[in-house]
Amino acid sequence: MAEEVLENYIHRDLSWLDFNYRVLQEAKDKSLPLLERIKFMAIYSSNLDEFFRVRVANHRNLMRAGKKTKRELEFAPEALLKQILDKVNRQQEEISSIFENQFIPELEQNGIRVLRRLDLNEEQKAFVEDYFNQNLLPFVQPVLLVEDKIKPFLNNASLYLAIHMRDRSNDKVNYAIVKIPSDQLDRFIILPSSEDKFNELILLDDIVRHCVKWIFPGYEIIDTYSIKLTRDAELYIDDEYSGDLIAKIKHSLNKRQVGPASRMVYDREMDKPFLKYLIKVFDLGEFDLLPEGRYHNNFDFFKFPSFGHKHLTNIPFPPLPYPALEGKNIFNRISERDHFIHVPYQSYESVIQFFEQAAVDPNVTHIKIVQYRVASVSRIMNALLEAVSLGKHVSAFIEVKARFDEEANLQWGEKLEAAGVNVYYSIPGIKVHAKMAIVRRIEETKPSIYAYLSTGNFHEDTAKIYSDIGIFTKDTRITNEVTRLFSYLEMQKKPTTPFKHLLVGKFGMKEQLIQLIRKEIRIARDGGEALIVLKMNSLQDPMMIDELYKASKAGVQIKLIIRGICSLKPGIPGLSENIEAISIVDRFLEHARIFIFYNQGKRDIYISSADWMVRNLDHRIETVLPIYDEDIRQVLLDLIRIQLSDNVKARLIHHEKNNEYKSDKDDLAIRSQTETYYYMKRLNEIFQQEEVEEEIIE
Repeated sequence: MAEEVLENYIHRDLSWLDFNYRVLQEAKDKSLPLLERIKFMAIYSSNLDEFFRVRVANHRNLMRAGKKTKRELEFAPEALLKQILDKVNRQQEEISSIFENQFIPELEQNGIRVLRRLDLNEEQKAFVEDYFNQNLLPFVQPVLLVEDKIKPFLNNASLYLAIHMRDRSNDKVNYAIVKIPSDQLDRFIILPSSEDKFNELILLDDIVRHCVKWIFPGYEIIDTYSIKLTRDAELYIDDEYSGDLIAKIKHSLNKRQVGPASRMVYDREMDKPFLKYLIKVFDLGEFDLLPEGRYHNNFDFFKFPSFGHKHLTNIPFPPLPYPALEGKNIFNRISERDHFIHVPYQSYESVIQFFEQAAVDPNVTHIKIVQYRVASVSRIMNALLEAVSLGKHVSAFIEVKARFDEEANLQWGEKLEAAGVNVYYSIPGIKVHAKMAIVRRIEETKPSIYAYLSTGNFHEDTAKIYSDIGIFTKDTRITNEVTRLFSYLEMQKKPTTPFKHLLVGKFGMKEQLIQLIRKEIRIARDGGEALIVLKMNSLQDPMMIDELYKASKAGVQIKLIIRGICSLKPGIPGLSENIEAISIVDRFLEHARIFIFYNQGKRDIYISSADWMVRNLDHRIETVLPIYDEDIRQVLLDLIRIQLSDNVKARLIHHEKNNEYKSDKDDLAIRSQTETYYYMKRLNEIFQQEEVEEEIIE
């Protein structure tokens, strides 16, 4: 690809760092309650850890590739890594400043003190020393570092204290490491308070710092710095198409925690001779190093204690019930019309009850589900176990290549299999990412199929924080095609006839999406009104971006709501001036995918499991579901209208004004997630009123 063409895209990893900076912006936003801002710091840190374990590790591997492989790439791995590290370094300096200059003083203003070891009074010192002896001593694992000897192994993402010390007997400088056992103990230890008006705590790191002199008697401790090693998380499977894929995945999982280093995080205050010594001991290179502040593993701040300060957290948005289904005969209600739920604004209970009612309903004969990610404690999985115990035919397709959920999915698969569920595992070469389930029920001697399709996983925990959409339907146009797709997953025989309603990954989905874009282009060229609205997590596929550029040039108005990666560059004259893009980062994780094509006012509306990335469009089984129910279509249009109106939490994605807040000081402040909650609440009130009126008529 020519250099001038590449300028029309932003590399997916640089764009992802822009997204993670939007998370960091939330940590800086003083309009948010303090503990919510601290949580965003934790999210930022957690995101970054995964990014280094997956994406940066991949680029490091590409650096070691041969010249032929590098020539086939559209970028230079070394140059890209330098851009990534430069960007991350700037962000890390910013987050350290936020922690020290905003969080710490604001916590103290609210009666919470985070103390370091030199801040402790005598009572607190005694408490800390007793805590160390009683709790930490078995876990600290001290190791004296010696050059040219076998280097000690550092566990992935574990915290260590690197110690600079002097041997009192010969005045020789020595270095050592000690584990900070935050994987075994709470990171935040509440102290006896020096003043009644304060709650005081200390990080586990500083307890180890205070007591490390006891671990190395005979040494003078000069200084201590925390370090952390992150390891490559890729599962390296030589050939998915031969042998036992599940056995290969299990073998690779055992290797993940001992994979090669993808970065070493260290305290930027560390003196250079000590850093050079660690680089030599651990055999690190220039791309392996990332300076941070005093503390690492900031994702532990998810568990930062609130001490009961409710004003420091968000006003609760308790999930709204969905009275049309919850506590009702779900199958009778779905027979009447399609139903729509929007978590976490609405409760996930109706989805759980869909399976629980199916499990015990004597008329239900079959239940089928795709499992991509699932909660460790799951009522849905328990319903499947109950169903099979009652003699129903239950099958589950389990995608064991879902990154970081491989082990959990294998465990659920084994449990389901042991109970008698027909379990089907990953297909070599592709991932199954569709979110769908069906229930077969005998009604008046004839079988009926009920389907549930969603933009999110069957995961009761993430349904509390991920914003997703699900549809219950008995519409045979949809259920027949979902049934055919399950047959493919189970038999792996390609469908002989095309899907007419569902758009299905690997079976024409990408081509059909392109045709929908091109239809809008034709309408625009004929002088008609042409509009495309796309909401998704990531937009990266170059072919789809090129189609959107063509549409923009033809006069199609394109509005994008992209949470994460956006490789398209909006607002470039002559290329993308008709494309506007925003990203919304707020209390809930935007996860729903909604595609709207104006189609001369007829509006083709879809929800999907798929982002527009190469991996989703070319290498996964995904579903794009057309929305036929008029009431649901209107709700989706309203939700999109609310999001496009956001001028509080929306950030611009733009070739020049990237990540600027989309603010309109002359208009009413519209925060879309808050507006959506109250919109869904009004829908509930309207439904309940209609139910009352129907009962009166009857």
